[in-house]
Amino acid sequence: MKLNLEQIPRVKSITKEEFLKKYVTLQKPVVIERLIVDWPAYTKWNLSYINDIAGHKTVPLYDDRPVSSERKFNEAHTSMGMGAYLNLLEQGPTNYRIFLYNLLKEVPRLQEDFRYPEEIGLKFMKKLPFLFFGGSGSKVFMHYDIDLANILHFHFHGEKQCILFPPSETKYLYKLPHSLLSHQGIDYTNPDFKKWPALQHARGYIANLKHGETLYMPEGYWHQMTYLTPGFSMSIRSAPMGVIRFSKACYNIFFMRYLDNFMRKTRGEKWIRYKNNKAVLRTNKRNGYTKEEI
Repeated sequence: MKLNLEQIPRVKSITKEEFLKKYVTLQKPVVIERLIVDWPAYTKWNLSYINDIAGHKTVPLYDDRPVSSERKFNEAHTSMGMGAYLNLLEQGPTNYRIFLYNLLKEVPRLQEDFRYPEEIGLKFMKKLPFLFFGGSGSKVFMHYDIDLANILHFHFHGEKQCILFPPSETKYLYKLPHSLLSHQGIDYTNPDFKKWPALQHARGYIANLKHGETLYMPEGYWHQMTYLTPGFSMSIRSAPMGVIRFSKACYNIFFMRYLDNFMRKTRGEKWIRYKNNKAVLRTNKRNGYTKEEI
């Protein structure tokens, strides 16, 4: 049995009116295949190019170990020179990823290679373009972004699989309390429905992104990424449009993450175990699963 996922719709190009009406207003994802073909990045951005201009930089790295009380919210696991890291990607599978790294700020030259596609009708936060790198087989845990933004996610060099769920499906995803994460014991590429029975009811989306393709992820969408080959992506974001989501984003940014850091520091692994256990109990109870049925 597999997750209930439908393919994300694809278009070659799109007008502002179509994008806003069919996808932003309805909060539906879409893959735009040729949105950035006029960017210099479309032809220039690959791992070799990044190595040439940024190989001297030291970058933060993450792997697939679960959240621990030993680290703060989104704290990196280690660091490495960018050149050494890119060489590692070329050598074979690795779990190390670069996550939420503002390489465009660190290497201003990269800013010459792209532009903000404001012709599609979104107003983007200009200081927050992030790059994400991963090796073949590396995975990003299922999560949603802290600011609940509308996101354009551009992929370069290779292919990655993207699994998305709308906020309406949160009740099935074993969300950790005071967190942006689904339970990290779940393998969304091969889920165990006996252990995580509520997942059977979740309805989501899937797409494989190739070089130069753009994924639109609506506000607060859950997403899990698997790098099928070594590669990297860039995300730009537009603030949530509704008052309710904007208020929730402010809560996440200015209160929730600091509460979580405080509890990790004061309660340690007891806090982590509490959140994991609570996610299972709440989700199974909400969906009518008893201990005997699991």
